[in-house]
Amino acid sequence: MSYPTTPNPSSLKITGVSPTLTSITHSLKRQARSRGGQRWLIEANYPPMTRSDFAPLWAFANAQQGQYNTFTYKPPIYKDTSGTATGTLLANGAASAGDSSITCDGLTGTLKAGDFIKFAGHDKVYTLTADGSTTIAIEPPLLSAVADNEAVTYNDVPFTMSFADDNQEMSVGVEQLVGFSIKLVEVV
Repeated sequence: MSYPTTPNPSSLKITGVSPTLTSITHSLKRQARSRGGQRWLIEANYPPMTRSDFAPLWAFANAQQGQYNTFTYKPPIYKDTSGTATGTLLANGAASAGDSSITCDGLTGTLKAGDFIKFAGHDKVYTLTADGSTTIAIEPPLLSAVADNEAVTYNDVPFTMSFADDNQEMSVGVEQLVGFSIKLVEVV
């Protein structure tokens, strides 16, 4: 199931969450350890809408049963590469869980640092940490292995999400326009 693509939100906030454990010793040295996880949070605010424009969003939100169901969400603007990449991007050789650099082929042009990608066999969305076309550097490191010739999506990247809360709320103003915002969390 996919989140409705219209109407478009008026603002979008994407947050990368990478939990760490940090402490400062008595000698003021910093110690840090990664907890090894990462996920995306997405917040979208919509402009005031008529009831008929809002109805598909409200129906979809309520059908999710709070945080229970998952769906795909393609964030406007950021779902596509900002680079010049064209072609079918494939992993060139297998990559292991924990790898943060993957060799690829089949691409003309370049993917840009900050672009989102998704491997065919993964629910996780990764971000590029450097420009690339034949070798791509990603964060977080792979959660699971990638097979040789596994397809890599770099346009229309679908995030697997759920609502971040069990409550979905809308408001209606005196002009009878509906106000609505969403908070989503990546599910992997």
